[in-house]
Amino acid sequence: MSGKFQVGILGATGTVGQRLIQLLENHPQFQVTVVAGSDRSEGKIYAEACIWKLPGDMPPRVKGLRVQAPVPPFECDLIFSSLPATIAQSVEEEFARAGYPIISNSSACRMHKDVPLLIPEVNHDHLRMLRLQQSTRGYAPGGFIVTNPNCSTIMLALTLAPIYRTFGLTAVVITTMQALSGAGYPGVPSLDVTDNVLPYIQNEEEKIERETLKILGQMKNLEIEEATFPVSAQCHRVNVSDGHMAAIRVRLAKPANLEALRDALGSFTALPQKMNLYSAPEKPLIIREELDRPQPRLDRSAGGGMSVTVGRILPDRVLDYRFVALSHNTIRGAAGAAILNAELLVAQGYISLPRSRISRHEI
Repeated sequence: MSGKFQVGILGATGTVGQRLIQLLENHPQFQVTVVAGSDRSEGKIYAEACIWKLPGDMPPRVKGLRVQAPVPPFECDLIFSSLPATIAQSVEEEFARAGYPIISNSSACRMHKDVPLLIPEVNHDHLRMLRLQQSTRGYAPGGFIVTNPNCSTIMLALTLAPIYRTFGLTAVVITTMQALSGAGYPGVPSLDVTDNVLPYIQNEEEKIERETLKILGQMKNLEIEEATFPVSAQCHRVNVSDGHMAAIRVRLAKPANLEALRDALGSFTALPQKMNLYSAPEKPLIIREELDRPQPRLDRSAGGGMSVTVGRILPDRVLDYRFVALSHNTIRGAAGAAILNAELLVAQGYISLPRSRISRHEI
C-alpha cells in the first residue's frame, strides 16, 4: 500500500459506490480501504452487505472490508461520497471539519458559492475557491468539499465549453433521454418504463439549468460570476440500461460556419489531457460522422466511458446549430468524474500523502 492514497467511500453499496469500487480496483494512485453504508449494512462485511449489480465480479480485495457507519474518524486519506442528497451535506461537512478531503457525487453542496462544481477539462481554475471555503467554514487543515455535477450536466457542459469559449452562447435548449441506471437501484419499476417513456425526472431539469451556468462561470475574487445565457432543459427516462443521450440546440454570440463549430468540438482538449491524468480520456469529445450516431449501445463506453460522443451536428432553423451528445452516466457522469476530480486535486497539490507512507523512491 506504500505510495497509494487510502480511500474511503460513503454510500459504498449503492450504484455509484459500486462503480467507484470497480473503477478504483487497479488504480495506480488510489486504493479502497474503508467502505461505509446505511444502518442496514453497518457491521457486515462488504460481500454480505452489497448486492453487486455491475458486470463482472465484485473486486476480491473489498469483499472482506467491514462496512462502517458514515462517521469520522476513518483510516484513509480522502473520501468519495455517493450519499443520498437528503443526508449528504451534514455527513460530508462533518468529515471536512475533521480534516478529510471530500470528493462528492451528491447534489447537496453543488450550488454552495464556496464549493467547486468541477469538471477538470472545463473549470479547473474554480479550485481556487477552496481558499475561501477553508477560511470561512472552520474545517480542519486538509478538509474541504469538491463536487462533480449532475450526470447530464457533465455531458452538456463538456460539449458547450469549447463552443462557449470560441463563439459565445446566447441560448441553449437541451432535451435528455436518460438511462435507467441514473435512477439507482432498484430504480424505476419495470411496469412503468416498459413500452414507455417517462417525461419527468425529479429536480433534473433544474439541476441542468442551474449547474451549467455555475460551471461555465468565471472566477472573480474567489467567487463565481455565473454565465448569463438561458438554458432550457426537458428530461426523460427511457428504457436503456446505461448511457444518457441529449438533443442540444445552441444560439451563438458570434457567427460561425459549420466547419468551424465542428473543429472547435473535435479539437477540444484541456488540462487533464496535458497532465496525462490516469482517468482522462485522450479525447474528451469524440465526433461521429454517421447519420445514426451516437447510440447508447455503441458509444457509451467511448474513451473507457469518460468521453462524450457528439454527432448529427447540423444547422438549426430556430436557433443556430443542433447536435446529439451521449455519455456513460455512471462513469463520466458520476464515479469516473469523481475519480478524475481526485486525480486533479492530487496533481495540483490539494491532497498529499502522509510522509510516513511515501515510498523511498518517491522522496
